[in-house]
Order: sequence, then structure tokens, then C-alpha cells
Amino acid sequence: MNRISDSILKVDLSLNDEVAVISESIRLNCVDLFAGAGGFSLAAKKAGMKVVAAVELNKHACDTYKYNLIDNCKDDEKTELYSEDITVLSPQQLIANHFADGKSCDIVLGGPPCQGFSVHRINGAGIDDPRNRLVLRYFDYVQSLSPKVFLMENVPGILWPRHRKFLEEFYNQSKKAKYRILGPVKLDARDYGVPQRRQRVFILGVRENIAFDDSLWPPKPTHADPRISSNLELLPWVDSSKIFEASSVKHDENDVHMNHTAALIDVFKATPPNGSRKDSNRTLPCHEKHSGHSDVYGRININEPGPTMTTACINPSKGRFVHPSEHHGITVRQAARFQTFPDCYMFKGGLIAAGVQIGNAVPVDLGRILLKAIENGLSK
Repeated sequence: MNRISDSILKVDLSLNDEVAVISESIRLNCVDLFAGAGGFSLAAKKAGMKVVAAVELNKHACDTYKYNLIDNCKDDEKTELYSEDITVLSPQQLIANHFADGKSCDIVLGGPPCQGFSVHRINGAGIDDPRNRLVLRYFDYVQSLSPKVFLMENVPGILWPRHRKFLEEFYNQSKKAKYRILGPVKLDARDYGVPQRRQRVFILGVRENIAFDDSLWPPKPTHADPRISSNLELLPWVDSSKIFEASSVKHDENDVHMNHTAALIDVFKATPPNGSRKDSNRTLPCHEKHSGHSDVYGRININEPGPTMTTACINPSKGRFVHPSEHHGITVRQAARFQTFPDCYMFKGGLIAAGVQIGNAVPVDLGRILLKAIENGLSK
């Protein structure tokens, strides 16, 4: 079985130790919008970039971001966090505070809230969700900051025909602002060494007057299913086996899971390794009416990449999130490992809030690979 990189399991009390060492004069300056708990920001730091500013409204996510990427970072690595509503905060404020002295914004990152685009929305739900327009607010910042490139992440549902008007308006604004679009591309995190099945859409925009090697985007996969791949250069998908080792952090506040009723624990006890709810006869009326509930209360298969970490990833009633051998849902720490956060990264706000932050994040290792590809494309 392939082993997960030590970088997501080791104790590292200073995130700065994992940041690439690179000359300050050539580091790319990033702004992270809808920054959440900081997955994209941490990826950028690991790629050797400087995250100048980040914007996030959710209090718990801000607490997590501040603890990990500000309070416990060296002064030259600290990010200015704007805990404000992005629809109210003016991009001109970021320009005045960070780019008024001739510094340029090289990259704008961001994953606008995706609930309106989620594939779990059925029967036309989400078409007029006001959160969908945050994709366009994201571009307001791009237009003002005028970065060399921007990289936006979202769920595959954003490509559905029902949401076409938002993407078309996004593309039209990009063209008017003289950005060319590479993509959208749908990538699966497991193809890049992340121990999780996770498909997401990435849209890369490059300013027309900036040279960029298009052949480097998207980066080529590094891993594949060994049962079907004939490419011997690709490593096998990373399985979930190492995710469930004991936390390497003493008194880890995130080494916690949901408390379950005695009846539900009996259900878990009746569920065999790799088993689903059907193996334990756990069938509720809602399960019979909706085929999407086939995996709820199922155990995670340690021999494969894990399931997609959603915002409810610590709740076994929301997916295949039962521990592979123990009789409870996965812990916050285990969910974070699926997203390739290091063990030293602490999520604030309690169990439910932490699950939401983890589910919303860009897997750190995937983000680093994508950003290094962009950096290489710019340097050609």
C-alpha cells in the first residue's frame, strides 16, 4: 500500500518550517478571497508565495486562520486578515493598504461559496441562490487588483447548464478586463496524491499582456488507479490507511468525534469493514426515497482514497464517514488529514464548525501543486 506523505502526519509546531525558502524579491504576492480556514493560503505558502491579504467573514474560520497563519507565523510570513463581508469591503482598501507603494498583486485566489452550485441541490434548487453572485463579486476584486493571474475553485455543479448565466457573465467580464481563460478544468484530488476522491473545478485567468506557458496548465496527474492505468510513471492512488494513526500532537484539541446514541453505536458495531448501512439494516424512510443516501453510515475503506470531505464530514448520517474499525464517526483530525492539513493545524469553533471549515477547504497538497504549476508557467 502506498503511504501518505510524512508532511501531513508529523508534528511541526512551526508552519514556517514547511514554507519554501525563496528570495523575497521574486516571491509572488497573493490575495486569498473567501479564504475560509486557510487551505489555499497554506498551499500558497508551501509553494513559496507570500499571502499578503485574505478576506473571510465566518468567525470560526477567521479564528482558525488567525491562529495558524498569523499568530503562529514569523512576522514576514503573516497575512493581513480582513474579517469582513466581501460584498461590503472595497477592493480599493486592499490596494491602498498593500499595493500603493508600487508592489503588484500577482495572484488572486479564491473559492466563492458553492452551496448554490452543489450537485446535492436537486429539482432545480440553487438556480437563483444569491450566493451564486459571489462568483461575480470575486471578479470585482480581480478587476480592481489586476493580478497577473487568478485561480478560482468551485464544485463541478458550477458547470451545469442551469448556472450558465453566471459563468457566461464571469467570462464576459474576464474578456472585458483583458484576461484569457484557461479552463474550466475538473480535477480529482486523488490524481495528485491526495488520499481522497474529490472533484473540483478550477478556472485560471491570465492577463493578456502576461506571458504564460499554457502547456503547464493544468499540471499532469502524478497518481492513478493502478488497476486501470498503464502509465508506469504514475504512482498509485494514496489510500486511507495512514489517516487513522493516533494523533501525533499531544493534547490535540481536534482529536474528537461526534457523540452517538447507544442505538447508533450498535448499528456501527453491526457494520463490517468497508460495509455500508445496508449491511447493518440501517434504513430510514428518507433512504428509500432518495438514491443519494446509499453511502450514509458506511465505513471508510482504508484500501482506497477516502470519500469527499464535505462540510458534514464528521457526521456519519451525511456520508461514508464511519471509522474503518472503531464504532464512531471520524475525528476532526482525521478529516483534516484527508485534506492534507498538517497535524499542527488547529481548527477553532468546535466540532461542527471545524467540519464545515475542513469540508470547504482546498486540499493543501493539491493547492500547492496547482500554484507551483502557475509559478512555472509564469517563469517561462
